Amino acid sequence: MQINFAHLRQPAVSGGSINFAVFDARSSSGTTSANLELLEQLTARARSNQLRIDQSALAFSANGRIQFFGSKHLVEFLSRSGLPGWTHTLNV
Repeated sequence: MQINFAHLRQPAVSGGSINFAVFDARSSSGTTSANLELLEQLTARARSNQLRIDQSALAFSANGRIQFFGSKHLVEFLSRSGLPGWTHTLNV
């Protein structure tokens, strides 16, 4: 199975930059604990491919709307800016 994701870099509020990943995925149960476990697994897999990831989030459709789950500040950023375009895929 392939999972699309975006790996991007944005300026940080405190200076410097933040590397982040947004995965096109949701756990099958949709529970908070299952989504957290999935996010941790996908983040670790992307990092093992030599990608620097400071923050990460899942993006999925629920009730006809895009929902984000993950790092608080990244979720807030994505809620304002929208879903980024996919830049990579992961085989899982």
